Amino acid sequence: MRNRMFLIVSAVVLLLLPAVVLFLAPAAPAAPAAVRASTVDDVAQALRKDPVYVDPAAADQLPPAQAAALTRKIKDADKPVFVAVLPRTPAFPEQGLLATLRSDTGITGVYAVRLGNGFAAGADPQVMSTRAVRNLTAAVKTPGADPDAVTQLNLFVDRAVEQARGSAPASWDGSAAGGSSSVVGLVTVGAFLVLGAGTACALLRRNRKRREAEERAALNQLRVVVDEDITAYGETLDRLDFHPAEPGADDHMRADYERALDSYETAKSRMARARHPSEVRGVTQALEDGRYALAVLEARRTGGELPARRPPCFFDPRHGPAVTELRWSPSGGTAREVPVCAADEIRLREGEKPLSRTVDAGEGRRRPYWEAGPAYGPWAGGYFGGGLLPGLLVGTLLGSALSSPAYAAEYGGGDFGPGGDGSGGDFSGSDFDSSGFDGGGFGGGGFDGGGF
Repeated sequence: MRNRMFLIVSAVVLLLLPAVVLFLAPAAPAAPAAVRASTVDDVAQALRKDPVYVDPAAADQLPPAQAAALTRKIKDADKPVFVAVLPRTPAFPEQGLLATLRSDTGITGVYAVRLGNGFAAGADPQVMSTRAVRNLTAAVKTPGADPDAVTQLNLFVDRAVEQARGSAPASWDGSAAGGSSSVVGLVTVGAFLVLGAGTACALLRRNRKRREAEERAALNQLRVVVDEDITAYGETLDRLDFHPAEPGADDHMRADYERALDSYETAKSRMARARHPSEVRGVTQALEDGRYALAVLEARRTGGELPARRPPCFFDPRHGPAVTELRWSPSGGTAREVPVCAADEIRLREGEKPLSRTVDAGEGRRRPYWEAGPAYGPWAGGYFGGGLLPGLLVGTLLGSALSSPAYAAEYGGGDFGPGGDGSGGDFSGSDFDSSGFDGGGFGGGGFDGGGF
């Protein structure tokens, strides 16, 4: 009897599903209105209503159907990403165009402008870091060629909506459904959910054990790498020739030393309590904080200048805080700026390969962590947090894994997705600071139609 009821419910669900989907599917948004813009302010006014503006004089670059698809993509992602396609005319001077457009629009977000065959982008720092925008801009430019606008803008938007924090502004009307249709839709969905509840419960019960097993496997894979990091940090502490009571030690040095010791204990205790891969971020964050404390302590003891707070060496965080940034390209990838330690800086400048951190990539293979699977996302996210990670890993195997919806479900997300602070998509008014609105394009190439 139970099997017969299950078959009946399943059949009803399958019959109702196409109707529900067709009823609730939103209509495709119309292409942005082709209002002739005589000034940058006209473009800004249009961007307040839609994420994509195509000037009529540049319509051959992004046809209406393609503009509508790009608009739909941005709205579906609910991200504050703005795109303008403009002709290269005196009405749109290259110098200062991007910052002026952002100021006139007045909405916090990521802005991309296709000016003739040139391209530039910028972002408010609370939405996307400067380094991430520069790396993303470089990734969508083809050195020595003029990529078509459709390909370039879709590539930019695909990556920008993955990395941008915040949500789309409320001024982009059209996302909400009408009152009566919403009520009918809710009733229909409610009926559908009731009918499918039995099936959903069965699937959840069946998948729970599978997911728990996968999480345990991923955590065990991470545990090997993290234990190596904790051990290496502990050995660094053992080699440290410092005693709080030694001659010349002051309160600042003792505080740095205590902070370094606390980071070690915090990393060990957090790893011992970890039950989910996402909890590994806290472990590597503690290790990164401890290594910076040791760098400050060393500077105080030697009388040197206190180091700026930098992320750890990209190639191996165990090398300690970076001392500079250099251009580097992964195998088959686009060049980007990465933080490097002093030793790897010398190797790169001399044409040698850096000492990269290798991890288990399966089947007994050791690969650099950025060429490994998504399990290492939380590990890297703890070291390179604060919006830095997306720009560093664009175009790598790990970067592609981090940007997939499956990663957020399996490993907790947080590396490529929103920062959770709600930033982005708000009217900034007089709070906009043009000095903080930066990215890739204007400084060092601008609208050059190629690369930097």
